[in-house]
This record gives sequence, structure tokens and C-alpha cells, in this order.
Amino acid sequence: MKKRIAVISVMMENAKEHQNEFNNIVASFQQHIYGRMGLPFHNEGVSVVSIIMLGTMDEINAFTGKLGSIPEIQVKTTVSKKEMD
Repeated sequence: MKKRIAVISVMMENAKEHQNEFNNIVASFQQHIYGRMGLPFHNEGVSVVSIIMLGTMDEINAFTGKLGSIPEIQVKTTVSKKEMD
């Protein structure tokens, strides 16, 4: 299957409570992740994370689906139109 680049934006409310589950999911897809940047808003209890991923649409959808199943997490994804081998 062809691969695509995806930019995944994650907004974690009540970040401390869900951080471990989030990190475990990210670690399980680490072979597809090329970059990750997180910005904590400590006073607001929110963390914003951007993840760059290269994978098939099935892999991207599996990853974002697992992240989106965590309570108090919102996930938005942008996927490149260009396909790669």
C-alpha cells in the first residue's frame, strides 16, 4: 500500500489524567512517527501536541482512532495528497 504524510493535531484536556495512555499509544506507533512537538498549558490543564507521521491510510486511521478514543482528547488530521512507496 502507498504511504502518505499526516499531520495530527491533538488537544488534551485534563492532560495529567490521560498522559500515560496517550504516550503508550504514541509509543506503539513509533516506527511511523517522524516528529512530535508538545506544548503544555499548565494553568489551563491542557496540552497541545502535533505529530508528523508517515504511514498507510490504514495505519494513520488506526493511530488517530486510538487517540480519539481517549476521553477528553480531540484529534484532527491533515493528510497529504501525494502518495509514496
